[in-house]
Amino acid sequence: MAQDFSLRYMLVDGQGNFGSVDGDSPAAMRYTEIRLRQLTHELLNDLDKETVTMTPNYNDEMLEPTVLPSKFPNLLVNGSTGIAVGMATNIPPHNLSEIIDGIIATIRNPELTFEELLEMVPGPDFPTGATIYGRQGIRDAYATGRGIIQIRAKAHIEAARKSERQSIVITELPYQVNKAKLIEKIAELVKEKKVEGITEIRDESDREGMRVVIEVKRDENAEVLLNQLYKLSQLQTSFGIIMLAIVHNRPKVLSLREMMDCFVDHRREVVTRRTNFELKKALARAHILEGLKIALDWLDAVIELIRQSKTPPEAKQALVDGAFADPAWLQKLNLPAAEGYESGVTLSEIQAQAILEMRLQRLTGLERDKIIAEYEEILKFIARLREILASDVEILKIIVGELTEIRDKFGDKRRSEIVDKSADITLEDTIEDEEMVVTISHTGYIKRSAVDLYRSQRRGGKGKTGMKTKEEDFVEQLFIASTKDYLLCFTDAGRMYWLKVYEIPEGSRTTKGKAVVNLVNVGMEEKITTILPVKEFSENTYLFMATRNGVVKKSSLMEYSNVRSGGIYAVKLDDGDKLISVALTDGSKDIFLASRGGKSIRFGEDDVRPMGRVTRGVRGMDLKDDDQVIGMEIVDPNVPGSTIFTVCENGYGKRTDLEEYRGQTRGGMGKITIKTTERNGAVVSVMQVSDDNDLMVITDQGKILRVPVSGFSVIGRNTQGVTLMNTEPNEKVVAVAKLAEKEEDEDLDEGGEQM
Repeated sequence: MAQDFSLRYMLVDGQGNFGSVDGDSPAAMRYTEIRLRQLTHELLNDLDKETVTMTPNYNDEMLEPTVLPSKFPNLLVNGSTGIAVGMATNIPPHNLSEIIDGIIATIRNPELTFEELLEMVPGPDFPTGATIYGRQGIRDAYATGRGIIQIRAKAHIEAARKSERQSIVITELPYQVNKAKLIEKIAELVKEKKVEGITEIRDESDREGMRVVIEVKRDENAEVLLNQLYKLSQLQTSFGIIMLAIVHNRPKVLSLREMMDCFVDHRREVVTRRTNFELKKALARAHILEGLKIALDWLDAVIELIRQSKTPPEAKQALVDGAFADPAWLQKLNLPAAEGYESGVTLSEIQAQAILEMRLQRLTGLERDKIIAEYEEILKFIARLREILASDVEILKIIVGELTEIRDKFGDKRRSEIVDKSADITLEDTIEDEEMVVTISHTGYIKRSAVDLYRSQRRGGKGKTGMKTKEEDFVEQLFIASTKDYLLCFTDAGRMYWLKVYEIPEGSRTTKGKAVVNLVNVGMEEKITTILPVKEFSENTYLFMATRNGVVKKSSLMEYSNVRSGGIYAVKLDDGDKLISVALTDGSKDIFLASRGGKSIRFGEDDVRPMGRVTRGVRGMDLKDDDQVIGMEIVDPNVPGSTIFTVCENGYGKRTDLEEYRGQTRGGMGKITIKTTERNGAVVSVMQVSDDNDLMVITDQGKILRVPVSGFSVIGRNTQGVTLMNTEPNEKVVAVAKLAEKEEDEDLDEGGEQM
């Protein structure tokens, strides 16, 4: 009760060591002292007014209250935790002001809805602060008495002034989390390499507040690291709410409204019993004052009667009999009868005793006036008490008034913040957002590797092995994507599957990777032809598709946002046709198609209207003989120095100015883009490039060559091109990919290769 990290509103002030949030044990009782806090008096007030039932204690020597006459709902405000046989309770602490506001609202409006109550009591309020994520668990607990809430530590990222390093600073912990054990757990995670990127952990907490600093390595993503700690340590915990209480000597799981109603019923009983006690006491006092008033009215006769009595009992009996008002007695004393007593006067033994014990000083005029005033005042008080007992409305007014007074005196601001979104940490939250090279082989093996594993080389070099493949396998696709991007996987059968980049196994340059069929449910006869990285789905973005037979189709990206494990149809294909390329567009670009025979066509994207998902499309290019479309590019004329790069299977290629490819009508035969001579071989790839781009050239032997586009001159459209890569006999170029960024440090070795 003296620990500010255990109770939301401490009940005692402690002097000495009462433990710490680090789990330190408190000192022995002989070394500590306590006193009740002012709020605690509100738990005990009126205990001496017969407000609660008393029962014998464990040894029958004393009486103890079965329940305290608390003026505020301490069970809700400070919570409670306990385990019994076959049952348990775990009530979280709440904000005093919010709980009282909710109770007052239920008193004033018995028809108050659950939603209206939630507006006043949004959720628990823990003494250690922290953040509560998600409201569903709170709603469940308040509606049914049971629910689970997620509590997450408050942490922020600080950047060092003199360096680029970042630090995670924790200022508030979840309720009942041991700070020392938490730090120990984080250190253990670092030691076991379950969390990497932490250089130091410091506890800088002091009397001003909590501050745990976790220093992060340079270039590490602190946000991702923090998410990992949320998932693996007690920086995020669950609190299972079980609102079980003893109601009329029976355990019962209560909703929030039921707990509030029980408290109001308790206070109604306390106020009623207190009022009855005060009425009984007031009636007893009024009875005595009435006797004193009678004595004052018959003062001379009373005094003389007492003087002539031989003993106090005799005087007491004479007063009870009303002898002082006897006409014979008054005639003997030559005194007139007091006004207002026509029917005679009698006193009770209590009144007679009070008269005998009255001090002489009370016979003065001022004291006599005080007795009369007190008598009149207590008569009014009795009338008020009887009015309260006769009206439930008056009792409820008293309850509201007392609650309002406590709220205004002891209420404070909420400590725990409530966030609408869920605190569930997914695998994606623990993954750093970074660029990766994704490589796919012809037989369907996929992997991801860091971009910096592939260094730039000069034109004409032999290249590096990007993937170890079997003799009959070869690398077919390579592209760049962020780890958190969606991958839309399109197969030659016209179907689409979803995949996240981080779900792909990471490997070195020479590892084979993992079969795609183990990651997505691709059909046995399907082969992935295009994988597009997509960060989010939107209405204003389109998918533009091209098939081997020259058919094109445009559909809104939103048509493909409903993720299904078994994939969906992306395009309806003709018999014998295959989907060869898909690209993202904004609906206003030009489309560039190129065929294996060296032909190309450029037409406006607006020539193709948007279609539904399961549709065929329209003709994009007229092909002759056995020619096939091998590539599609979305032309962006706004890129300065844009050129079309064409690559043939024998390692030759060329750059041609984009302006040489004039726009045509969709469905035409197109123009020559490169001469497909015996030296060049068939075209394998076309793409739009600029001087800033680097290219990855992939052969069927698994070799990769990275070359800068700036090393190639721009030449005419109807030409053969120059050597791009020296291929071995029977080695063919199968694919080309464009890298989006340049390397900063490119050191030349003696062999002319940049390492």
